[in-house]
Amino acid sequence: MVRNRDQIILHSLVARHSTLAIDVEIARQAGFDGLEASGDKIANCLDAGLSRSELKSLVGDTFIPGIGFLIDIERQGDDKTKLFAEANRLFELAVAVGAKGVEVITGPLSLEVARGQRTAADLYRGLVDLPEDEQVDLTASNLRELSEIAAEHNLILYLEALSWTPLNTMDKQLRVIEKAGRDNLRLLVDFWHCYTSGDTPERIAKLDKELLYGIHVCDSLTFDGGVPDEPVLRDVPTGEGVLNLQEWTDAVRATGYEGWWSCELFCRRNHQENSFAVARRLKDLMSNLLGR
Repeated sequence: MVRNRDQIILHSLVARHSTLAIDVEIARQAGFDGLEASGDKIANCLDAGLSRSELKSLVGDTFIPGIGFLIDIERQGDDKTKLFAEANRLFELAVAVGAKGVEVITGPLSLEVARGQRTAADLYRGLVDLPEDEQVDLTASNLRELSEIAAEHNLILYLEALSWTPLNTMDKQLRVIEKAGRDNLRLLVDFWHCYTSGDTPERIAKLDKELLYGIHVCDSLTFDGGVPDEPVLRDVPTGEGVLNLQEWTDAVRATGYEGWWSCELFCRRNHQENSFAVARRLKDLMSNLLGR
């Protein structure tokens, strides 16, 4: 039975190189309350020939609060057409496994663009060259349309702004959500992206709990400013980095939030270890943070 509050959720990146079936088994054996699933892993099941009924049987009664993820949500022109095609496909995958939501992410993903490198001239630039007000307006417009389509599938969209992209802070994300004006559009709090965007636990504690959908509990190496390099800074076991995870957890709980917490993981060494053992350690860590 799924808990009604403080659900501890396995993230698909804990076992980055595994299949959906293994993710489900890890979640069950380690005693997680559910799984934040990978859209790619779900798609791989269908591409390999599993039917929708077989996919449902594989997932069983696993609680899936969301799947990831739809990238570069601010896309315009021909890229916007591709965005909505990808969204419709992802929404279908979410429905196929009984997920409650889909994660949406700001762009551009490329660190080269964020750094202004010459080699980035031919890469997708998103809205980086526009004033912030236009970035907010265009991103909110896309999210409004995406939310309307998601609502037809009874799905929530939860927004995560990458810390090296223009609309990276909580305040900027809240502007986008307010501008979009849709009830099924919520906010994800990721400790690492908050830290490297300059947001603090004090800022998180002031968020409206009604806007929060999920929390990514994760860690970081020391960030000294500039453009944050995710593969480098997140290559650390959760609990062994520089973030005071209890302080960040307490900040979220100060809002009155009682929803789900997911253990996203980018540590390369952990990805090569026994994923069942890694998951159990993360489950214990999160249980301690939440006083369970």
